[in-house]
Amino acid sequence: MTLYGRYCEGMFIVANRYLKDTAAAEDAMQEAFIKAFCKLYQFQGDVSFGAWLKRIVINTCLDSLKKNQLKLQSLNEEVFTLVTDEDDWVFEDESSAQEILEAIEELPENYKLTVKLFLLEGYDHKEISEILKISENASRTYLHRGKLKLKEKLKHLRYGTGY
Repeated sequence: MTLYGRYCEGMFIVANRYLKDTAAAEDAMQEAFIKAFCKLYQFQGDVSFGAWLKRIVINTCLDSLKKNQLKLQSLNEEVFTLVTDEDDWVFEDESSAQEILEAIEELPENYKLTVKLFLLEGYDHKEISEILKISENASRTYLHRGKLKLKEKLKHLRYGTGY
């Protein structure tokens, strides 16, 4: 109960970021806690318990989305855009974080998930590729295209590196 009490609020916030429905987020969070408690023996301490639990919550949310027939848009490997610089997430005007989050929610599902995992959760492309079961190149491409779509949606924002 101590672990649950310590992490339930934060894990609910993470779940709600993905499922956008209070009841579904609560269900996913509860399911994730059950999974974590059943697999507690697998926790090796190489990351913090919170980070380990957060990964389980995100995977549980993604599984829930997939069960609801979520299909990521197919990506043709031949049209990948190679992206090397990931540090261009600087917004230099009066736009609020809420406006940016709302714009992210309007992205196509594959871009939205990749942007959230990268920007909000701090995962790298290797981790994103494992979570979404896509290649690292696909992760980079989804992120790049998500940034471009955000730029379109938030034309009044200026990006730090001149996109």
